[in-house]
Order: sequence, then structure tokens, then C-alpha cells
Amino acid sequence: MSATKKTDIESLVSAAQSGNGEAINALVHAMRPTVEMIAMKYIHSPLEKDDLVQEGMIGLLAALRAYQPKRGAAFRTFAGTCIENAIQTALRKFSRRKDVPTDNMVPLEDYLDHAGTAVSAEDDFLAAESVARLSRALEQQLSPMENEVLRLHISGFRYADIATRLNKSPKAVDNALQRIRKKLTLLFE
Repeated sequence: MSATKKTDIESLVSAAQSGNGEAINALVHAMRPTVEMIAMKYIHSPLEKDDLVQEGMIGLLAALRAYQPKRGAAFRTFAGTCIENAIQTALRKFSRRKDVPTDNMVPLEDYLDHAGTAVSAEDDFLAAESVARLSRALEQQLSPMENEVLRLHISGFRYADIATRLNKSPKAVDNALQRIRKKLTLLFE
């Protein structure tokens, strides 16, 4: 990186730490490629790229708050470590979600309507097999987060409750439900 760019980043950091909103926005914009590059290292994780980038941005803002130029590290170096740590923390939290109580959840199969009443054992078997195929197809199309959001939503949880259980914002839950609707539409076309 050129000395000019390094100086520009350091001066943006200084202005941003003084409360300059424009400097904060400019710094976030300048550092976004770095955040995306770090997030791409975790692209094969259970979190989606947008979620990884969002967590990285949180790490960037934490770096801005904690950065002390007197310690001798360049801001980019310090921020890179904070971004990486924030993403890794989010991944650990996501993997820890296994402790979410499942006694209130209802299997997807219980909500899927059978196309008519089965007349025989063979019809029962075919209907159950159809539900199982649909359920598997749906699980393959949805990300782990989307699967979890769908299960909780079908179980009657409100957006805010889902967000709390998954440690996400209500907007992230709403976005996940929008993606689920799109994928369901494509699945049934």
C-alpha cells in the first residue's frame, strides 16, 4: 500500500475517533474491500456472505473505538485482527445455537398438507414419501440460518422472538424470510 493511502486511512481514523460522521462513513467505505476479503475466507461456513460481512463491519467499528495509534500498530493491521475476531465469534455463536430448546418446535412435515385423504396404506406411504422429498429439497435449498428461521416461524414464533433466539436483528430475520419465500416460489415453479 502506498504511503499516501496509509496516511489517508490514519487521518480518517483520527477524524472518525473525534466523532466526525463523514470520516466514519469514508473509513467504512475505504475498508469495505478489506472486510469482504476477510469474510471470503469463511464463505464455506454456515453463515451467508452478507452475514459474514456484517459481522466484519461490526469488528471494524469495534477496531475504530479501541484503536490507539500510540501503540505503534497500523490501523489496517489492527482492524484486520478485529474483523477476523468478530467473524470468528459470530461463527462460534452460530455453532453454539444447538442449545436452542426444540420442545416448542413442530416438524415441517406436520404442517404440510396432504393432497387429499389417503385411502390405503400405499397412499399413506406415497404421501409421506412426497412430504419427505419436499422437506429434503427445501433443506438443500435453504441455508442453515434460513432453515432455522423457517422452523421457528412455522412453530409460531414472532420475528422478534426468532431474532432473539438466533442472536440476529429482526431485519436479518425478515430478510431471511424474504429469501425463503423466493426459494419456495422457485421450488414450486
